Amino acid sequence: MSAERSGFETIWEMLLSREPERILAAYNALPADQKRAVLDHLEKMVSEPGWQFEERISAQAALDAIPKD
Repeated sequence: MSAERSGFETIWEMLLSREPERILAAYNALPADQKRAVLDHLEKMVSEPGWQFEERISAQAALDAIPKD
């Protein structure tokens, strides 16, 4: 497994942890251009079909923890 892939998995693990401190640490570590993409993806997870109930809960927890700019 590459370091980039490992880092990607770690960021998403933190974003979907349901722990506000971990969510914010992961989000704040992202470059500005990736923050919008992450927010868009989390919003899709919450609103689009195909996601498991637990995934939706985790995505909503992340959206709730991330400050609205």
